[in-house]
Amino acid sequence: MRRREFITLLGGTATAWPIIAGAQKSPTRLGFLSAGSAGSRTTAAQIADIHRGLKDNGMIEGRDYILETRFAAGHYDRFPALANELAQAGVSVVLVNTISAVRAAQALTPPISIVMLSINDPVGTGLVASLARPGGHTTGMATLNEDVTAKILEFQRMLVPKGKVIAVLFNPVNPTNPPMVDDLTRGSKAMGMKVVPFVLRSPEDLDSVLATVAGAQVDTIHLVADSGNLDLGDRIADFSIEHRLPFFTTSPRVVEFGALLAYGASLGKLFVRSGYFIKRILDGANPGDLPVEQPTQIELWINLKTAGAIGVEIPLQLQQLAERLIE
Repeated sequence: MRRREFITLLGGTATAWPIIAGAQKSPTRLGFLSAGSAGSRTTAAQIADIHRGLKDNGMIEGRDYILETRFAAGHYDRFPALANELAQAGVSVVLVNTISAVRAAQALTPPISIVMLSINDPVGTGLVASLARPGGHTTGMATLNEDVTAKILEFQRMLVPKGKVIAVLFNPVNPTNPPMVDDLTRGSKAMGMKVVPFVLRSPEDLDSVLATVAGAQVDTIHLVADSGNLDLGDRIADFSIEHRLPFFTTSPRVVEFGALLAYGASLGKLFVRSGYFIKRILDGANPGDLPVEQPTQIELWINLKTAGAIGVEIPLQLQQLAERLIE
């Protein structure tokens, strides 16, 4: 090759390098600040739903984004430190699934965009200014659990007509839980039933709480919606089947793990929907201008296998109304 041709080729190659380098964009870092444990079945399903939602919006893991995960494992006092870890990792968006996690993420300085995955009453708890105009740097999905909790009592009376005493498991650290217990208490009294509340603050408390439930004269179990406690849904379901106690909740996914019946929004669908918000934010939208969405459908799920195991008959009419039957 002649010297002049070599110099010309070299010059052309050098000119192309910046273009090639500029085309290689690093994946965006996203953070999931979870109330649950790293190894739980619920967490695995939630992470899969997040990835699915991002894929539905044209984002590929490894190419377009990396998901950083941090787990409080039911210990909500860990959220501030975990949120700081995500900030130090350089995440552009924090995904959160309980109220304490939202507040920890909102306290970060400088602010980081926040997408709520499934939050009870975000306006009433002061997380956003309104659903239509959330303000600040927070948006995402609400659950409507506070509106459907009392409906569970009607299903209990239908399926367990002789059941009078309900063991209600709740987390007082979640500010929406005590009001929902109050709603259940008032509703059960009007129906001639009684609520016995059991405080469940962390996974370490579960065995002792369930032992107390086993020794009490209760007829059914109700799990109030809290992300940390829903992470324990499979263990509570196993207990309910062993002790032949019909288990009700507002989280349909727990029915997959053995709960008898759930009536509420599909958290899986809400988690998938997060991909829409993340993509909008990464494309330049201000989170505070994106309206917080509420579920468009409340679903009834029933586990027929559990019903058979504990001796509860599910009327055909109710089966026909269910969005999903687990057999």
